[in-house]
Amino acid sequence: MGRLFGRDDKKDDDAPSEGRREPDYNDNDFQKRDLYKKGLNHMSNEKFLDAIRSFDLALRLDSQYVDAWIKRGYAHFHLGEYTVAIRSYDRALETDVNNAEAWNLKGLAYYKMKNYEKAIECCEKAIDINPNDGMSWYNKACYLTLSGKVDEGLDALKRSIEIDIQNARKAVRDRDFENARAEEGFRRIVEVVVLESIRQGYDYVGKIVWVTGMDKVEIEDALMRLAMKGLVIKHERKSFTGKEEYYELPKEIADKVGVTKRTGLFSSKQVSAPVQQLKDIKEVLGKAKESIEKGDLASTLQYFDELISPAKHGSAMMEQFFDAHRDLRLYKIRLQDKGQEYLNAHKSDLIDLITKIDHSVGSGVAKPPAKD
Repeated sequence: MGRLFGRDDKKDDDAPSEGRREPDYNDNDFQKRDLYKKGLNHMSNEKFLDAIRSFDLALRLDSQYVDAWIKRGYAHFHLGEYTVAIRSYDRALETDVNNAEAWNLKGLAYYKMKNYEKAIECCEKAIDINPNDGMSWYNKACYLTLSGKVDEGLDALKRSIEIDIQNARKAVRDRDFENARAEEGFRRIVEVVVLESIRQGYDYVGKIVWVTGMDKVEIEDALMRLAMKGLVIKHERKSFTGKEEYYELPKEIADKVGVTKRTGLFSSKQVSAPVQQLKDIKEVLGKAKESIEKGDLASTLQYFDELISPAKHGSAMMEQFFDAHRDLRLYKIRLQDKGQEYLNAHKSDLIDLITKIDHSVGSGVAKPPAKD
């Protein structure tokens, strides 16, 4: 980040005593911040040329104002001036080489220029700086897939979904994954999105199309595979136009993950996870705590996966204990990245988290469901 407050090298004879010294603001700092805010306002109104002029004026006052360089680059990006945008990001990185936002946006500019190898390199820099940034992982997945590295792209996509489950719904309608759609890994992601849609009460194909933005044929294919696996049940009901097909979860699965009943597209009645699933979650939490205490990395990752995965207890955890679900995802990623050394160094933190979740589950303290 650029320097926000300047300091006058000259001492003021009337300055307050050391113990009561006040911040030393100067006109340049106020002016550059005011110009930066004006630039942001112009960008929000899609007046990108006016925004660039404001950022340029701010940069005249402070050539190392990182945020101004980044937003200037993004304004040029929106104008389709990708090489100019990259130069702005490079200027930001000259001052702050560890700015993940600048690296990520630079990668996006290379993506627009169809230089996927450069885009991937930029994403990797962003991920090195912040390995828990789901958007950087998602972008990397897109670039890898477009460059023909489909398997690596799906691995990156799975990581992005572990960090933010909403990336699954985003991916299934993203044309960047067109050449990955036939892969089994991607088809499973589609199945998860369809299954979650049914759990949320969108039980007709048309409703699932509406809420996910996916192709009807793709949804029907996923429903067929889910039905063959016994994960959904197809029913028929009579209507004015004939027979309509709708889907629901088998009772044993619905009892475990909880369901949402809908009376229309926008109205719903939440049915929370039943007592039995809360008991199951408590059992997994106990096993996870025991594996952490023993320093058993493989078992810890296994139990974390049971608590995170939408196919297991992940949906109930998200609905009932959203913050805990997020923390578990982030810890799982760190454990996967850093292995046994990380587990050994953070045993107490992990045990504290598990204990806190176990207490919440046992006392029935549930967080509001996350917003879509």
